[in-house]
Amino acid sequence: MTSGRNNLPWRKGISPYKVWISEIMLQQTQVKTVIPFFNAFIKKFPNLKSISKASEDEILALWTGLGFYRRAKNIFKTKEIIKNEFKNRFPKKFEELILLPGIGRSTAGAIMSIAYNKSYPILDANVKRIISRYENIDIEQKNAIKSLWELSETYTPLENIFEYTQGIMDLGATICHLRSPKCSICPLNISCKSAFKDFKTVKKVKKQKLSKRINFTLAHSNQSFLLFKKNEQSFWESLWTPYDNQLLKSKSIFKDPKKVETRHLNHALSHINLDITVEILEYDKPFKIETNLEHQWINKSEINDFGMPKPIKTIIQTYV
Repeated sequence: MTSGRNNLPWRKGISPYKVWISEIMLQQTQVKTVIPFFNAFIKKFPNLKSISKASEDEILALWTGLGFYRRAKNIFKTKEIIKNEFKNRFPKKFEELILLPGIGRSTAGAIMSIAYNKSYPILDANVKRIISRYENIDIEQKNAIKSLWELSETYTPLENIFEYTQGIMDLGATICHLRSPKCSICPLNISCKSAFKDFKTVKKVKKQKLSKRINFTLAHSNQSFLLFKKNEQSFWESLWTPYDNQLLKSKSIFKDPKKVETRHLNHALSHINLDITVEILEYDKPFKIETNLEHQWINKSEINDFGMPKPIKTIIQTYV
């Protein structure tokens, strides 16, 4: 395919670094959602040299609102490995790439084929859909993924791998849609075993999401606010949040404020609905607290330098 989504930002000035960042961001996230985050990320860290000095907080800060924060933590871990074990040069071997945090077989294949022009198969969601339809394979069947990988290896050419990889990704994104494929203009419609079928995808019965109540205490002065780092394993691990009242120690660490107000909001994650209550305490100036928890008074001008959950950032920007 000579046409396609050539306007995507990660297709301009292609490098292993840019392919890596884009592929990690695109895991479980739509292209239109990723574009502004990718642009902001590359603006701050345009290359491997620039990100090599970044802290985990700086990387997480650019991830606020994109979700699945473990991806950002994996970027930090991977750039540290590249810096320490590869002399800050991006690995050029598939066997090296696939061992890095957050990089699986398909992501490694994408880096090898797009950035290095080496013949390696991929099997992202688009390619999986194309091959399964082309061969009329039920992806819900046992061993279907194994079969699809074998077919992807078979179809992956030894030459023109860059064009093939970009083309098959674009074919899935622009023509072979999940529910309404455009079979009439598909270049594979003559040989495709599923061409012109009525794809009435059976909607999976959605599991009812769990709900979780969270009660925070947010202390702030005129110029700063007090946040605590989530060091325990959770959906907001390594992010900065107000004091979590499940620890039941808020009365002992906060002074009497000059003003108190309460805000409430709901926030949906992929697997859980959060019912969040934030008690906002206003003070004239920051004060020391006695706790073993990692914490910091953060100046309002530095809000974009710390990784924090989107609803928390919204509360701070709106009410503090």
